[in-house]
Amino acid sequence: MTGNKMVDELNARFRNSSPREVIEYFLNDFDGKTAFGTSLGAEDQVLTKMIADIDPDTFIFTLDTGRLFTETYSLISKTMKTYPVTINVFFPDAEKVEKMVNEFGINLFYDSVEKRELCCNIRKVEPSKRAFSGVDAWICGIRRNQSVSRYATQVVEWDDQNNIIKINPVYKWTEEQVWEYIKKYSIPYNQLHDNGYPSISCQPCTRAIKPGEDVRAGRWWWEEPEKKECGLHKRREE
Repeated sequence: MTGNKMVDELNARFRNSSPREVIEYFLNDFDGKTAFGTSLGAEDQVLTKMIADIDPDTFIFTLDTGRLFTETYSLISKTMKTYPVTINVFFPDAEKVEKMVNEFGINLFYDSVEKRELCCNIRKVEPSKRAFSGVDAWICGIRRNQSVSRYATQVVEWDDQNNIIKINPVYKWTEEQVWEYIKKYSIPYNQLHDNGYPSISCQPCTRAIKPGEDVRAGRWWWEEPEKKECGLHKRREE
């Protein structure tokens, strides 16, 4: 069965399923290894709670780009103290980072989309490929209404970059649903969320948003909305 055919069948199966039901299938019944890639965002913390309840031995990983907020590092530690899970940390190749910075500058991402994408590729995309070694499917926390680049997200997709299945259990959830779940189960979350940061990644590329702005307006705010992806969630061109 081809990847896309499998995805079509899984989407038909899980179109009306809850996030927990989707996760339970991929952790308990799926014939392959399923990993969870977390950026420690609010949605990912919800998924961490669900995964910890279902199978705390699930392979969980995060990417330390070297430019994260102090609050994010604190949350990694707090999450592992709250739940019986291990968050495996993957770092970028030091030589590639040094070469890039020495050639283009420490804050090259402000200069052009191309340089920002280069930085994201070295600090995020390449380390993620190591994390995906031996993995058949990965769970992530993206939602349709986070940005215009994610409106077509399905519960199950085919990740062309890594040739594995991509699972988006909370793809139809609203921001309100995410926070209701966090409050209901007292889930630890990044304290920057309380200071106007709905979407958090590298410190130089993230700012607080203003009232009424899109939830991802604080990410790469100097770029057009359609460009605001690091490459981990790149969609196949139709």
